[in-house]
Amino acid sequence: MSLLIAMSLFSLSMSITPGPVNVLTLSAGVNHGLTSSMPFVFGASLGFTVLLIFVGLGASSFVDEASRALHWMSVFGCCFIGYLGYKVFVSVPELEVNEGFKPTFLQGAILQWLNPKAWLACLSGVSAFNVAGSYSTLTIFAGVYFVICFCSISCWAFAGSKIRDKASTTPFLVWLNRCMGLGLMLVALYLVLLAFLS
Repeated sequence: MSLLIAMSLFSLSMSITPGPVNVLTLSAGVNHGLTSSMPFVFGASLGFTVLLIFVGLGASSFVDEASRALHWMSVFGCCFIGYLGYKVFVSVPELEVNEGFKPTFLQGAILQWLNPKAWLACLSGVSAFNVAGSYSTLTIFAGVYFVICFCSISCWAFAGSKIRDKASTTPFLVWLNRCMGLGLMLVALYLVLLAFLS
């Protein structure tokens, strides 16, 4: 029971905190509402869970041996995050027709595999709970993480939809998109700099 509580607290702390996926989910909730954001939420949750299982089944030892490949994958992931930030930055919300940039299921799943924060969460979780050698523990951890990850990311979509309800004017949403897009681009730049300095 204490292991489940520890896994749950770890999953919650890693899933609910701000990051590229949560910022994009907030933006999707603001621009498109809760229902239209759920494919992205589900894609991000499933993408992370598959990544966690992949790392837990032994990719962690491969990653240790191929740290240079992981380094460049992190750089590529940061570039992808920067690109998505740019798309959010330049998008013009259309409140009635919901056009423009709209994160999809596939983008959510791919983003987790290119997100350095997701890799760090998987590697540290697999190490902390020693799940690499135990299929049953890995299955429990992945199940717990999927549920908590889905609920956590959904909270960001819900918050975005509430912002949309409270201030659903195009100038406000344009300003909000600029701020969130710029924030994502700055996070991507910071992560790239960390990758090259480490």
